[in-house]
Amino acid sequence: MAKFCSECGTSLGSIKVTRTLTRTTSPKPKRKLSAWNKFVKANSSKKIYRFATGKLKLKKMGIAFRKTPAGRKR
Repeated sequence: MAKFCSECGTSLGSIKVTRTLTRTTSPKPKRKLSAWNKFVKANSSKKIYRFATGKLKLKKMGIAFRKTPAGRKR
């Protein structure tokens, strides 16, 4: 015989517990950042590369990146 909740009347006998399998393998190694990604990460908090709204000035960052040794390699 099914049991019911005394307050709301829902059935308590139909609750099922499911198990999830956990992955035992190690996660993939992270990829190395490119020279551009490293430049953006290092300079994104600098005021000269930010608008007042908080967005990045990517065009200005690109021009500055091309003047670095890593940017000149391409």
